[in-house]
Amino acid sequence: MDTISLNEEQQKAATHVDGPMLVLAGAGSGKTRVVGARIAHLLGLGVLPSDILALTFTNKAANEMHSRIKLTTHASILSSTFHSLGARILRESITELGYSRDFTIYDSEDSLKLIKSCLESMQIKDEKGLSKKIQALISSSKNDLIGPNEIASSFSSEEEEIFADVFPFYQKRLKEYNCVDFDDLLFLTVKLLKDKTEVREEYQNRWLFILVDEYQDTNFAQYSLIKLLVAKHQNLFVVGDPDQSIYGWRGAQYQNILNFDKDFPQSKIIYLEHNYRSTNTILQASNGLINHNTSRYDKKLWSQLGEGEKIGFYLADNDKQEVRFIVDTLVDYHINKHIPFQEMVIFYRTNSQSRNFEDYLIAKQTPYVIYGGLSFYQRKEIKDILAFLRMLLTNSDYISFARTLNIPKRGIGSTTLKKITHLSDQRIQPILDLCQQLCNQSVAEIKLSAKQSEGLKDYLSIIAQLRELAHSHPSLDYLIQETMRLTRYFDHLKEDPDSFDDRKDNLEELIIKAAEWQETNEKGTLSQFLEELTLLSHMDEKDKIHSLKLMTLHNGKGLEFTVVFIAGMEEDLLPHINSKDSLEQLEEERRLCYVGMTRAKRYLYLTACRFRHLWGNLKMMKPSRFLDEIPKKFLQSFSNEPSYDNEIYIEQEDHLPTGCVVMHKTFGKGIVTKAYDSSLGLTYDVNFVEDNMTRSLVAKYAKLTRCF
Repeated sequence: MDTISLNEEQQKAATHVDGPMLVLAGAGSGKTRVVGARIAHLLGLGVLPSDILALTFTNKAANEMHSRIKLTTHASILSSTFHSLGARILRESITELGYSRDFTIYDSEDSLKLIKSCLESMQIKDEKGLSKKIQALISSSKNDLIGPNEIASSFSSEEEEIFADVFPFYQKRLKEYNCVDFDDLLFLTVKLLKDKTEVREEYQNRWLFILVDEYQDTNFAQYSLIKLLVAKHQNLFVVGDPDQSIYGWRGAQYQNILNFDKDFPQSKIIYLEHNYRSTNTILQASNGLINHNTSRYDKKLWSQLGEGEKIGFYLADNDKQEVRFIVDTLVDYHINKHIPFQEMVIFYRTNSQSRNFEDYLIAKQTPYVIYGGLSFYQRKEIKDILAFLRMLLTNSDYISFARTLNIPKRGIGSTTLKKITHLSDQRIQPILDLCQQLCNQSVAEIKLSAKQSEGLKDYLSIIAQLRELAHSHPSLDYLIQETMRLTRYFDHLKEDPDSFDDRKDNLEELIIKAAEWQETNEKGTLSQFLEELTLLSHMDEKDKIHSLKLMTLHNGKGLEFTVVFIAGMEEDLLPHINSKDSLEQLEEERRLCYVGMTRAKRYLYLTACRFRHLWGNLKMMKPSRFLDEIPKKFLQSFSNEPSYDNEIYIEQEDHLPTGCVVMHKTFGKGIVTKAYDSSLGLTYDVNFVEDNMTRSLVAKYAKLTRCF
């Protein structure tokens, strides 16, 4: 690989040979080329390919690096993920730990089944997602290299106390079965290298030059494995950027890269600050934002691509207006600047934000693809609730029946379900009619246990109650809420606590969708609503390569686009509400915003709303603090600022509609969320933006002014 085409700092990094080196590679600074060039340089010096080990975080990155080196040098080096390396070492040497080499690797589902089995053996009820919580605690402990006999004796919850008992039993069972789980691939490998001197020396002598990509994303187990492997020769070459560390929620410790020079006092540090992707305006604005973080190496990205256009900022009145501005602007870029849709992206913080974009893009017949995730209407929780709603319209929908019958679990397994289906087909009888007869014990061909019979009766009772509700013409949003309540759907979701918040947000977005649909379809029926959603979910899948991309900010890492929009730049969204009370989490949110901004090559837009449907309610939003941290000289506003000068006094007899904006002399601006008569007269519940508190105010005393 030619090092002449590298810039001066890249060349210094690529031609480094002995000793530890940290390459602080800013966004778009060509780090992948440097890693490849360094390997090629080592091979050119006569280093054997078998002496080189390159570690990455994904199989895709490992395969790409292996292919690139083979293409340019015709040499084959070991390019591997951390877990693949652990599996390789254990296959060779796990006998030292009392396992045999033909061990089985359990995936997450296998691991969960074993935990459930352990709970059953220990006579502990698996309630409220207990097995999932224990699985997460075991995984976290192993990634922190805490073994089953090293758990602290003080517990903050009953789950932690149970976990301390289950973990040793689970690990004992794994060994008895000659199995390891996914986390053992690192946990046991580190244990092996720590405890067995001869084994450790064998691997230290095998790989004399070790390279690690995205070092800021290493967790404690990965970091410990690297330190053990390089302890003898210290030939460690790591590339990364603490400003792009956005995976703290899954165990990544960006402190590993910040402490590199302390861990390896003889290390050299190279800064790659020449950005080949973005204009200087985008880079300087991004630098201005990330400078507000305290835990970082100070570096300044710069570019030779010119100053470029200012960053667009749009403050919408509501999320619908935000969506229209973003999509219409992107379509304009496509038509008038001839920028392909695949060179454009809409970033958002949470998956539930995609729904409004999808609806509008479909209406505008604009091709799009959800990158790294499912379309809103393809998500499991959405399909589950829509399947329940379909059961209100027919007795014969087997697919919806099969999907919903065991939500929550009713003890009716696949064998019994097949019998019911087969008999329904034989008799040419609607499946719910047959189930009604089964509950009345008038079907000789199938015998249900008492538990199954009770479960089926419960299911039919829920469907009957929901049909009665639907027949009395309630609003669709109310019907969906009642469906979730009667089916105890949130309890079902809590069985997977890791995904609960995201799925709950999506369901609340479905409720909002139903309310909006009914506003524009006053005489619309449940059948028509479901038909429209079915058409939305079956959008033409052709030509996704040439489509506009929609994705969360986390999925944008490593990608680049000509035009980038970051939507929802508001407090409680970006930064996320969960980061409010933690400086460390707030700084990770700022890094996430920085990553999103530095994906842009030429055009970058940031948008926010004054009001947004969030968590099932219309809320007044505050612009994100990150907007204030970007130097104003790099921003250009596209907003139509509303005038609040025309404030009208509201007399007592006037009735304020919910959703309108009002001003109170003490509490400031707020949004009316409810109007009702109390013992003191007309009363409003108002959510005030300054402190995000809802107050009940009596109209005749509050002297509210309405803002237009």
